[in-house]
Amino acid sequence: MEGEDDAVKKVQVVEARARNISHNVRCTECGSQSIEDSQADIAILLRKLIRDEIRSGKTDKEIYKKLEDDFGETVLYAPKFDLQTAALWLSPLVVAGAGAGIWAFKKHRQRTNVHVMALNLVRGVPLTPKEKEMMLDILTPPSRGRMPSWWTSWKKVQ
Repeated sequence: MEGEDDAVKKVQVVEARARNISHNVRCTECGSQSIEDSQADIAILLRKLIRDEIRSGKTDKEIYKKLEDDFGETVLYAPKFDLQTAALWLSPLVVAGAGAGIWAFKKHRQRTNVHVMALNLVRGVPLTPKEKEMMLDILTPPSRGRMPSWWTSWKKVQ
């Protein structure tokens, strides 16, 4: 009786490990399903391969490595984090940071230009027509009857 219990437990362990590995491996035919969920022929063959590898005594890492060597890194749902994937994941942050830096630089430069124009006025240096227009835009308060466009659109929503 104990021999049967051990055999049943061993089968359950193999099955649990195989299911765990199968949930983390992408079906090469479907692409959007794991091989555990897919009924494609290749998924059935891969599930059998995984069970055979477990029965032969291989570790989970060895099985993942074999699948990655045979089918490429895209077969795994959790690819390794290396230089190439780091560049892929971090590139949006770099682009957003560069955009924010350019925006901040332009804002700083615009403020600096206003300060330079004010300093030139104090020194008696005449402003160009464009500088006069910019100074009037900055120094003229908004009219009381006219609300900013974001305020009117927000009031319409409510």
